[in-house]
This record gives sequence, C-alpha cells and structure tokens, in this order.
Amino acid sequence: MDPATFIGMAVAFGAIIVSIFLEGSSPMSVILPGPMLLVIGGTIGAGLATTTLADFIGGFTGLGRYLMYKRRDAEETVELVVSLADRARREGLLALEDAARDVDDEFLRDGLQAAIDGTDPEDLRAMMEAKIDGRRAADRSVAKLFADMGGFAPTIGIIGTVVSLVHVLENLADPSSIGHMIAAAFVATLWGLLSANLIWLPISARVKRVSELEAAHMELAMEGMLAIQAGSGPRVVGARLRALVGDPGKQKEAA
Repeated sequence: MDPATFIGMAVAFGAIIVSIFLEGSSPMSVILPGPMLLVIGGTIGAGLATTTLADFIGGFTGLGRYLMYKRRDAEETVELVVSLADRARREGLLALEDAARDVDDEFLRDGLQAAIDGTDPEDLRAMMEAKIDGRRAADRSVAKLFADMGGFAPTIGIIGTVVSLVHVLENLADPSSIGHMIAAAFVATLWGLLSANLIWLPISARVKRVSELEAAHMELAMEGMLAIQAGSGPRVVGARLRALVGDPGKQKEAA
C-alpha cells in the first residue's frame, strides 16, 4: 500500500500536539467530548443530507480501497502486454485463452477474454471505455462526499462555538468559571477546522488521485489489449504503451 495519507495525517496531528505542549498546555484541553461529538456528528449528518443513502454507505465502506491503494507498476503491465502480443503474433489470438485466465488485472483479463471471444474492436473499445467512465463516476461521487464534509465542518464548528458561548452568557454570575467555559467554547471551532483540513479534505484529494492513477492504468491496459486484437507486433505494442506511460528511455530501447 501507499502510506502517504497516513503519514501526512500523522505528521499534521503530531505537529499540533507538539505545539500544544510547547504552549505549556495539554492535549486533553482540546479533547472535549461535547464539541467533538457536535462537530463530527454534525458533519457526518450534513454529508449524508447531500447524497443518497447508498452513496453515503458506499463511500465509507469502500474507503479502504483508496487508503490502502497500491499503485500498479506500469512497466510490468507493459511487459505483460508485450509478452501476450508476442504470443498472439506467433500462435494466434485464441492461444491467449489460457494465459488470460492467469492475468491478475481484472480489467485487462475481461478485455482479453472479450477479444478472444471475437468482440468487434469498436464495440470492445466502447465497452472498456464505459467501464473506465463508470469507475471515474463512482470515484467522483466518493470524492465529492468528503469534499462536502470538509466544507461543512468549519461552519458546524462555529455553530458549536456559538452554542457554547450562549451557555457562557447564561453563567455570567459566576466569573470564576467564565474563562474555562470560553476556552471550551472555541474547541468546537478548532475541531471544525482541524477535521476539515486534516481528515475530510485530504481524504477527498486522496480519492481523486487514486481515481486518476487507476483510470490511467485502465487506459494503458485498454490500448494494449486493442493493439493485441489488431495483430500489432510486440515491439510496436511496447513502443506505443511506453509512449502513453511517458518513458522516453524505454521507447529508445524498444526502437
């Protein structure tokens, strides 16, 4: 997996905790159940209100796929497709039926099987592009959910602060407790800003980036598979795919 998101969040939260200690305070001064519940619960509720129940549940249950994402090696995919192209050139497209079953890339495997079954090239391209578009649409829905929550969180934090300040004004007769209550009131704003910028918005950005990487890989696999179906030679297939990857050095080697 790519741990960038986890490392980034840990560094950000660590910096906040260290700064609290440097100010001579304690992290427990900002870990207050009331404001945290209001901000996190209110943000989740507002996020749910912006979408459908199925999209909301799917966004959270499928979050692990984005956070635990492992980037595929484009060169390995190119080498696999080139080897398949070489075999198809020597033995024919039908000879790939057994090899297709061993391909661990589901998208490429399904495309190869459709090509082996004799699907028209234009129909096959349309089918595979539809799968890519479907994946992108699903990813956009998840990214939008967390981006919306990142937008709601600061405002809900301010609402929590206002609610707490109302309580402060109700207790002006007790000056000894006013300072503590005012400090606690601003904790809601802190958690609103913190959760938006260190949790929801980074997750949204992570989903978008993973979506871009997966779509690029799927497009690479699609072009390779269509080249195999068209009967292109392995050297031509390799040069074409490496051009998509953007590796001039590898292109020169293949030339």
